[in-house]
Amino acid sequence: MLSALLLSVVPFRSDQPQPSDAALMERLVARDPDALEVLYDRHGRAVFSLVYRITQQRPTAEEVTQDIFLQLWRNARMYDSGRGPLEPWLLTLARNRALDTLRLKREKQRSREDDFGAREVVSAVPDPETIADRETRAEKVRGVMAELPAQQRRAIELAYFDGMSHSEIAEKLMEPLGTVKSWIRNGLLKLRQELAADT
Repeated sequence: MLSALLLSVVPFRSDQPQPSDAALMERLVARDPDALEVLYDRHGRAVFSLVYRITQQRPTAEEVTQDIFLQLWRNARMYDSGRGPLEPWLLTLARNRALDTLRLKREKQRSREDDFGAREVVSAVPDPETIADRETRAEKVRGVMAELPAQQRRAIELAYFDGMSHSEIAEKLMEPLGTVKSWIRNGLLKLRQELAADT
């Protein structure tokens, strides 16, 4: 019900008197869904923008934004207007939730990588021919990497050897996220093509 409510918000008409956030929060405590609509219309864009800036993923930002207003609906009593305006409080909740979401995704990724590594360790010891083949391929990869443009090579190294996300790489290299993604995608395509040519 609340999800449908948030997705069907009708903008609050400017010719009507504008209730304060504190007054709307009092109505929210009394379970007035109209108050939530007005608050979402008033602060939803700011919350979404902050979360999107942190996560760099629109679906994640939409989900976190909805969660924030769901939390506001469920825990309206937690807000104390005496401690300050509503929007900074909401943005603090949004920032914390966005960072928690990123942290959880990284932990899941590490867990998957650890599981994969453990499975490799348990697997049978490769024969000398397999080891030689791997060394040859590793040498080929190093050769292709050396031929890549410096920034493209650096982006791939940060992603696959330092475990950084695309957004973290973009921030570190001070380049647009789309540029970093393009470098990594094109570099990996070049590696794939070169390795495929040898098989």
